[in-house]
Amino acid sequence: MNTFQRIIKRVIDILLGSILFLLSLIIIVPVSFFIALEDGVPFLFKQQRVGKNGKCFDIYKLRSMKVKSSEMKNKEIVDPYSEWGNQVPDNFVFKKTNEENPNVTKVGSIIRKLSIDELPQFLNVIKGEMSLVGPRPEIPEIVKHYDKDQKKRLEVKPGITGIAQIKGRSELTHKEKIDYDVFYVENQKISMDFFILFKTIFGVFSKKGAV
Repeated sequence: MNTFQRIIKRVIDILLGSILFLLSLIIIVPVSFFIALEDGVPFLFKQQRVGKNGKCFDIYKLRSMKVKSSEMKNKEIVDPYSEWGNQVPDNFVFKKTNEENPNVTKVGSIIRKLSIDELPQFLNVIKGEMSLVGPRPEIPEIVKHYDKDQKKRLEVKPGITGIAQIKGRSELTHKEKIDYDVFYVENQKISMDFFILFKTIFGVFSKKGAV
C-alpha cells in the first residue's frame, strides 16, 4: 500500500469509525446499563494489546467478566506460554469458553457471542491505535514468542476485523491466522478492506467461530 492509499485508509478509519461509533452507542449505552445492573461498574474493560511495530496500547471492550476477575486478569504477570520459546506453535488455537467459565457474567456471555463487546474498539480506531481492517491485536504474552515470520503481522495497524475473522475467527489455528494476516500485509489495498468489511457483517450475524 503506497503513501496515498495509507492516507485514504486513515481518512476512512476516522470518518467511518466515527460514524460507526456513534451508531454503536445505540447498543453500547443500554448494554452498559445491564452490565452495571448485574455486576456493577465499570462497564468498560481495558486490556493491553500489541499494535503496529510492536507498540503496546490499551484496547477497549465492554466488560464481559466479573469485576474482580477482570482486575486480576489485567494484573497477571506470569507467562502461561513460557514453554513455547521463540515460536508460537502452528497448531495453537486460542479458545475462550463462556459456558464453562464462572467468571463470565450472564450479560457477558451474550455480548461475547454477538461480538457486541468489541464495539468500543471504534474508539481505538479513531485514536489511530487500530484500523477498521487489519490483523486482530494480540496480547503481549503471545507476541513475545513470535518468530521472524510471525512478526510480519505487526507491520500494519491491527484491525477490528481482518481476513482471518471472515475465514473462521477462533476456529483457525495460529498458523492459519498468521498466513492470512501476512497475506493481508503483503497485498493490502482499499478495495480489499471494503470486501473484508462487507464479509464481516455476515460473519457477525452468523456468529461463526465467535468466542
